[in-house]
Amino acid sequence: MAGADRMTIEEVVKQVLLDEHADVIREAVKAVAAEMMEIEVSALIGAELGECRPDDRATHRNGYRPRRWDTRAGEMELQIPKIRQGSYFPSFLEPRKRSEQALLAVVQQAYVCGVSTRRVDQLVESLGLRISKSEVSRICGALDEHVDAFRTRPLEGRYPYLFLDAKMEKVRDGGRVVNKALVIAHGVHETGRREILSIDVGEAETEAFWTSFLRGLVKRGLIGVQLAISDAHAGLKAAIAKVLGCAWQRCTVHFLRDCFG
Repeated sequence: MAGADRMTIEEVVKQVLLDEHADVIREAVKAVAAEMMEIEVSALIGAELGECRPDDRATHRNGYRPRRWDTRAGEMELQIPKIRQGSYFPSFLEPRKRSEQALLAVVQQAYVCGVSTRRVDQLVESLGLRISKSEVSRICGALDEHVDAFRTRPLEGRYPYLFLDAKMEKVRDGGRVVNKALVIAHGVHETGRREILSIDVGEAETEAFWTSFLRGLVKRGLIGVQLAISDAHAGLKAAIAKVLGCAWQRCTVHFLRDCFG
């Protein structure tokens, strides 16, 4: 991995998610893995879960068996489907496959930039799976539920300190690669717990965008902010004053970067 001074903000956010929200990432990985197993078993049996096809199906489901899976997001217990005749073992758990790393990368990407059908399609292809577009959409749907729940979760309690940052990153949009603003709100809860409160991608880092972003946080329950820390972007400072009305402090990292730059 490149040094921390050369990491993109996207890479930093992914690492913070893994450090501070490993349980969230772990549940999303587990959900995607469960969908992939159901798709594989359906193809092996010749019938979807609950589908009545007595004539041409190969066999039937026969419950589940637990299996521990150690990942970079922590340990999880998968429920592997069993079949009455023959056996089934998830292809992504086969030895020498870097499935866990690939799956985790796609899930992290989804939390940062949103769920991408293209990325999920690339994932299943890299794992040697052949599934239909509808099945790819099914996996995306399962992942999207977890991502949306995290991004829209109510914020409870007070957050005295709020860190705000943004960086222009290249993002694929409608078949083109364009520059967009990847923004993040990182808060310190009154209990001392650090959280990523929100991540979003905007067309540009403007006062209107920052205002909408902060109002979204307030709508979800953000209260008690005493100090907002960010760079000296005029639009962001104006949005902080307008929406939060709290004290502002310049981030020393940005200040030093400007001096050395």
